[in-house]
Amino acid sequence: MLDIQLRKMLDQMQAAGVPGLSDLPPALAREAYSQIARAGDVAPQGATIETRSFDGPGGPLALRIYRPQGDEAPHGLVLFIHGGGFVLGSPSDYDGVCSSLCRQSGCVLVQVDYRLAPEHPFPAAVDDVYAALCWAAEHAAEFGQGLPLIVACESAGGNLAAVVALLARDREGPKIAQQTLIYPAVAPLPEMFESYRRNGSGYTLTTRDTWYFSDFYLGHPEPAAIDFRAAPLLAENHADLPPALILVAGYDPLRDEGMAYADKLNEAGTLASLVDYPGLAHGFISMSGVLDAARLAVAQVAAAWADVTR
Repeated sequence: MLDIQLRKMLDQMQAAGVPGLSDLPPALAREAYSQIARAGDVAPQGATIETRSFDGPGGPLALRIYRPQGDEAPHGLVLFIHGGGFVLGSPSDYDGVCSSLCRQSGCVLVQVDYRLAPEHPFPAAVDDVYAALCWAAEHAAEFGQGLPLIVACESAGGNLAAVVALLARDREGPKIAQQTLIYPAVAPLPEMFESYRRNGSGYTLTTRDTWYFSDFYLGHPEPAAIDFRAAPLLAENHADLPPALILVAGYDPLRDEGMAYADKLNEAGTLASLVDYPGLAHGFISMSGVLDAARLAVAQVAAAWADVTR
């Protein structure tokens, strides 16, 4: 059954005439996405926020760094990769959830403002996020000695986190202690799983939206031309990867592929813990301002990071 608070939120959005993201050109969709993300989340608190930059593969890339307030030293370093279908989103859209995760886990979080499609299609985002992972590993001592490194994400960011975990294994670094994949987009193309048809309209993410994002990020490739850097479910080998925490939602088109990725990891001997939020929909990790269940999910992720890093 759909969460009652989520049902109320969806009804309010419909009554207000909030447009579908795929009905807008990217520039306007980005504005709408930011407004929606910030409206549903809690206000940032309990963390200091710093902006920096580094030289990325295509030019300077901005970083947004969240440090726990207080005297206790940080326990871990998390590269958090925002969602938005590779087309939308910015680090500041996630100030609320990142501050909450930072405060509750005792970890420093780093977000990178990776390049977005259609201006910068695949593999620009992959290259930027891997470069940010290397930056985080190289600068970890600035935040605390010997901090374990975690990659975490939601949606398209889940794709990127899974991909850079594979790349880090194949390139022999940086070492990652854990990967947190929150309703990750890991399949080659939309509609490969039944959940796209079951949950493809009426909720926070539609099947039409997923095609909109895919077309901008990948263009119109033949399935055989898609490699694992676009779809980590296609990787030939899922062994020897960091243990994974994977969260899925019952009313999400991406539900089945997240579950399939957990199965792939476990079959290959990589420990993957799957957590199902059956009453929630895509994007719930940033809805703590309106959903009690979202606050529980944030607390669960933070507790998992604390277990890894302490």
